[in-house]
Amino acid sequence: MTAHPAPATTPAGGTPSDPAPVNRLRPRRSCLAVPGSNPRFLEKAQGLPADQVFLDLEDACAPLAKPEARHTIVKFLNEGDWTGKTRVVRVNDWTTHWTYRDVVTVVEGAGQNLDCIMLPKVQSAEQVVALDLLLTQIEKTMGFEVGRIGIEAQIENAQGLNNVNAIAQASPRIETIIFGPADFMASINMKSLVVGEQPPGYPADAYHYILMKILMAARANDLQAIDGPYLQIKNVDGFRAVAGRAAALGFDGKWVLHPGQVEAANEVFSPSQEDYDHAELILDAYEWCTSEAGGKKGSAMLGDEMIDEASRKMALVIAGKGRAAGMQRTSKFEIPEA
Repeated sequence: MTAHPAPATTPAGGTPSDPAPVNRLRPRRSCLAVPGSNPRFLEKAQGLPADQVFLDLEDACAPLAKPEARHTIVKFLNEGDWTGKTRVVRVNDWTTHWTYRDVVTVVEGAGQNLDCIMLPKVQSAEQVVALDLLLTQIEKTMGFEVGRIGIEAQIENAQGLNNVNAIAQASPRIETIIFGPADFMASINMKSLVVGEQPPGYPADAYHYILMKILMAARANDLQAIDGPYLQIKNVDGFRAVAGRAAALGFDGKWVLHPGQVEAANEVFSPSQEDYDHAELILDAYEWCTSEAGGKKGSAMLGDEMIDEASRKMALVIAGKGRAAGMQRTSKFEIPEA
């Protein structure tokens, strides 16, 4: 999937938010949740091999702990070593009285060491626009680069899912659409207490429609799609199974709640070595066969397989995921003998 610079847009009723040319498609195989009120966990998270770490001010923080947690997060963003990780803060949703102060305190205090703000329980495009406008005001006030900080939108109820296409288009800051299974299951009265597992009595995949609708909205707008958490943190096999479902559909990553889930997520959302090598070979073979030296052909054979432009597009996806994961090739393309 190729990133395209988003054009400057004018949110309804607001002023233009002209995004900086930043990478909106960062690796997010594993998105580690860390309570913003727990310094010990914030310290430990820096050494874990998660692609993304989000410091949480919402569900992981008790109401009385939220004000102090904002300042704790600012301190750790500014003083911690988050090398190689996407740095995200999840604020509280707009229906609470905490949201604006979460954003102002964190972004004014550590905006230059922050990549994205995650907005939970998004129900409409207007809620994303409101966050975009607030971020723009803070960036201009503080002298930060306008538009650099991205937005991650979390879909957690039926209203949000119904509006997911509009949400995905609401701001050029949007980087990901995230499925929040626990709140979503409660919002539709799903008969299950095990977050992420299939409800009893339903013979098919109860999440297929939800995941596919989120995925389509994300892909139609060059965004990433991220699956939510699996709460049975000691059941790594269960985590792999649920993560594998999302990965098979095309999701880019999944939340992890425990260090033991990080390695599994990184593995599940990376291509196998065999698939990665094969994708790179397809790209090399197609580049050669369409060249002057290769005869300017629109299709060619790679072993027993015919490849063409559609093959190249599919290979780009797998090769891109492998490169983002830091994989190295173990095979080399050989020009076929005449």
